[in-house]
Amino acid sequence: MGMEGIGARVARKEDKRFITGAGRYVDDMVVPGMKHAAFVRSPHAHAEIVSIDVSKAQAMPGVIGVLTGKELKADGIGNLICGWMIHSKDGSPMKMGAWSPLAVDRVRYVGDAVVIVVADSKGQARDAAEAVEISYKELPAVISAVDALKAGAPQLHPEADNNLIFDWEIGDQKAADAAIQSAAHVTKIRIVNNRLVPNAMEPRAALGHYDRAEDHYTCWTTSQNPHVARLVMSAFYNIAPENKLRVIAPDVGGGFGSKIYIYPEEIVCLWASKKTGVPVKWVADRSESFLSDAHGRDHVSEVEMAFDKDNRIVGLKVDTIANLGAYMSLFSSCVPTYLYATLLSGQYNIPAIHANVRTVYTNTAPVDAYRGAGRPEATYLLERTVEVAARELGVSPGELRRKNFITEFPHQTPVIMNYDAGDYATSLDAAMKEADYSGFAARRDAAKAKGKLRGIGMSCYIEACGIAPSAAVGSLGAGVGLWESAEVRVNAVGTIEVLTGSHSHGQGHETTFAQLVNQRFGVPIDSVSIVHGDTDKVQMGMGTYGSRSGAVGMSAVTKALDKVEAKAKRIAAHLMEADEGDIVIENGELKVAGTDKTVPWFQMALAAYTAHNLPAGMEPGLKETSFYDPSNFTFPAGCYICEVEVDPDTGVTEIVQFVAADDFGNIINPMIVEGQVHGGIAQGVGQALLEGAVYDDSGQLLTASYMDYTMPRADDLPSFKVSTSNTPCPGNPLGMKGCGEAGAIGSPPAVINAITDALGIRDIAMPASPQTVWNALHSN
Repeated sequence: MGMEGIGARVARKEDKRFITGAGRYVDDMVVPGMKHAAFVRSPHAHAEIVSIDVSKAQAMPGVIGVLTGKELKADGIGNLICGWMIHSKDGSPMKMGAWSPLAVDRVRYVGDAVVIVVADSKGQARDAAEAVEISYKELPAVISAVDALKAGAPQLHPEADNNLIFDWEIGDQKAADAAIQSAAHVTKIRIVNNRLVPNAMEPRAALGHYDRAEDHYTCWTTSQNPHVARLVMSAFYNIAPENKLRVIAPDVGGGFGSKIYIYPEEIVCLWASKKTGVPVKWVADRSESFLSDAHGRDHVSEVEMAFDKDNRIVGLKVDTIANLGAYMSLFSSCVPTYLYATLLSGQYNIPAIHANVRTVYTNTAPVDAYRGAGRPEATYLLERTVEVAARELGVSPGELRRKNFITEFPHQTPVIMNYDAGDYATSLDAAMKEADYSGFAARRDAAKAKGKLRGIGMSCYIEACGIAPSAAVGSLGAGVGLWESAEVRVNAVGTIEVLTGSHSHGQGHETTFAQLVNQRFGVPIDSVSIVHGDTDKVQMGMGTYGSRSGAVGMSAVTKALDKVEAKAKRIAAHLMEADEGDIVIENGELKVAGTDKTVPWFQMALAAYTAHNLPAGMEPGLKETSFYDPSNFTFPAGCYICEVEVDPDTGVTEIVQFVAADDFGNIINPMIVEGQVHGGIAQGVGQALLEGAVYDDSGQLLTASYMDYTMPRADDLPSFKVSTSNTPCPGNPLGMKGCGEAGAIGSPPAVINAITDALGIRDIAMPASPQTVWNALHSN
C-alpha cells in the first residue's frame, strides 16, 4: 500500500520541529498572569519539622505567596498513593506510609518538598525560597535496604514495623528446595542491581492554572499518561472533579518511566494556583531532578540455581530485598513483584521456581519503574547466574543456554507467565554468527599480545510488555485497567485524525501510527494527524509505559480502522452500485474488484458528510472509536553479545563489539525500532559501566549532578550491530511485541559477563568503573 506503510523505513514526521527547536514543552507554555514557583526542600534525610517561618520570604520583592504543608492539609489535599496493592505472604496488605505533597511534621529524604514559593520571576521565587526559615530536629537515617531491616534501625513510617512494606512470595518453595537438595550442581551467587537516576533531556515541569470564573483547573505537565494523572488527582488527591480538571502533556522530552507518576509538584502547583489566584509554573533544575525524580532498580538478591547431571536447570530459588526509598510511588509495588519475579524463568524451561521479595523503606528518594521496570532486574539476576554456572560447569555459555531453552509454545512458567510464542535459538544463532563467536579465542590472543585483557559475554533476555489483560492485573492488585483507546476521524476531504490514549515522549508515534493508517487506506502519512496528550481532546486512555504503545495502543487504532473501513466500503459500494464484499481499498481509492470502477478516498469521505447519497438508514459522518484490552502480555526476546578489552594498567573498559539480535514480532518502522534498541543499549551500558546513585551514611546524595553521576557519551559506545527475527505475537491483531525497553534489559548482564570473563573473576559490582575494575584486578 505505497511506500509509507508497515515495514517502511520512513523518517520521523515529528523530528522537523524537534531538530529546529520548534517543539512545545511545558517550559514553553505561557498563560496570562503566570507566576513562577520554587520549592524549599529538606536538606536532611530524616528530621522532624519543628517550625517554619515564612515572614521574611513573604516580604521579599515579587513574592505572591509562600505556602506550607499545614495549609495544604487544611484545604483537604490528599496524600500521594501507590496504585498497585500487594499483599504479604501472610495475607496482610502492604504498609503504605503517608506521603504529603508538602511535608507537614517530618521529612524522610533529602529533597522532600516542604514549602512552595510563588513569585513574579523564577529568580525572585528562588531568592525567597532561600529566605524561608525552617527549624529541624535531625533524626538518624538509614540508606541501605538491608540495614533498614535490622533490629534498631531508624523507623520511617509508623505503619511499617522494621521498615518492611511487604514480604511477598511467588512459586513453589517446596519444589524449589527439593530440586536444589537433589541437584548434581548448585550455583550460588549474590546479585546487586545498582540504583539509577533517570535523566531525560527535559526535566520535569508543571504549570497549574485555576480559572475562578469557570471553577476549572488546567495542568500542563511532563507526563507519560495524562489521563491517569487526571484520574488520580481527582479521585485520590482531592484537587477537583474530573470534569473540572484538564491535564495536558505537550511535547515531552524523554521519560523512560520517570514521568509515569504523579509527583508532589503537579498537585501543589494546581493547589497553589487557587490559593494565590495566579497560574503557577515550576520547572526543575538538574539538581532537583537528581534529588526528587523517582530512582530506579536497587535490589540485593541471593540466588541458588540447581542443575541435574545433564546440565539442565531443575530449580531456582531467589531471595530479594528491594529498596523503595522514603515513600511508595505510584507503581513502585509492582516493579519488584509482578514485573520482576514473574520473569525469573527467562527463556529457560525451569520446572521449579520460588522467589521471596521484601520491600523496604529507606531515607532515599522514592524508587519506581525505570526503563524495563523489573525486567532488567530479573534478566540481570538470571543471566549473571547462568553465566557463572557455565563457568563452574566448564561448558560453553551459549550451549548451556541452548540446552535449557523453552522450545514448545505456549509455555506455562511456574511464575504466572504463559509465553505465547518464541524462537530463542534463532536469536542466539544470529547473535553468535554476527559476533563471530567462534573466532573469539584468536582475538583474545591478539589482545593479550597488546597487553589488553579481552572478554566476551552473553545475555539471553525475555520481557513481558503490554501488561494485560485488565481483569488479570486487577486480580493481582492493579488499581487501573490496562486497555487502550483510539478514535479515528475521517474528515470531509479525506484527511484523517487518530486520537490515541497512548502518549509519545520520543518513540515516534506521529510517524508509526500514521504508517498504520497508510497501510490500510493508502492515505499519505502527511494527511494523517496523530492527536494525544490532552484529556479534553482524547477519550480516556492509559498512556505509554511498559512498551505498550504498539501492541496495545496500535491494536486499539486497528480495531477503530476496522470499523471505518467497513463503513467506507459500504458507502463506496452504494456509490458504485456494487456489492459491498467486492470493494477493495488500494492506493487511496476504493475499487470494485475485477473492474475499472473506482471512487477516490476523498470522494467517499465527502459523500459521508454531504449525506446526499448514503445507504438507507446510515448515519452521516465517518468517525469510529475502539477500546482494546489485550488477552495476554507480549514477550519480546533476544540475545545480546558484548566483547570488551580491559586495560590492566588503568582499569578502563572499552566495548569493542556489541551485537543485538531481537525478536519483536511484526515491525512497523525498522529504523525507529533500531533507534529504540540503540537508545536502550546505551542506557544499559550506562548502568553497567558508568551510572550509580550513591548516598553517604547521613543520606546525602553524593551523585547529585553530572559532575559525579556519569552518563554514557558517544565515545563510550561502539557502533552496535542490530538485527531482528520475527515470531509474530498471536495475541494482538498486528502480531507486534514491544521494542522500547529491550536494549536496557539485555545489555547490562552481557557487559558484566564480558568484563568478568576478561578479568577471570566471578563477579564485579555495577557500575564497573575503571577504579572498580582496577581494584578487582589487583585484589586477586
